[in-house]
Amino acid sequence: MRIVAQRAASGSVSWEEAGARKVATIGPGLVLLVGAGPDDDETIVRRMADKLIDLRVFADDAGRMNLSLIDVKGEALIVSQFTLFADMSRGRRPSLLGAGDPKRAEELYEAFVARFRERGIRAQTGSFGAVMRVSIENDGPVTLVLSSDDWPTRV
Repeated sequence: MRIVAQRAASGSVSWEEAGARKVATIGPGLVLLVGAGPDDDETIVRRMADKLIDLRVFADDAGRMNLSLIDVKGEALIVSQFTLFADMSRGRRPSLLGAGDPKRAEELYEAFVARFRERGIRAQTGSFGAVMRVSIENDGPVTLVLSSDDWPTRV
């Protein structure tokens, strides 16, 4: 599982569904771009979700990053992002063959979202597999990259 996490003052995602425009928004919290890989399972999903929920990336009264998403009663905007598994080591077009099976990836994505909700986080999502527009008002900026596998990023 690969995740780009951004601390946000606000965030939104929009997409077209059945001829209508859909929008999901959050206030202060985390915007998470999430990709599930072929070797991921429910144990990894739970570990990654809990790590992000408990990660102390929000400022306390002294301005230090000491507070978690739960501490600040923050929200999460969780957007599927299979291109996190793109291989750019050859050529000029990213290869997306390293992404997980779409059906299984959607199950893991839904389990990831469910874990946030189980822990009391208001979690908003886009539409898995849809073409979406994501807006992030990055706060800090604080951007973190998490991976459950060895992530070769060399080009």
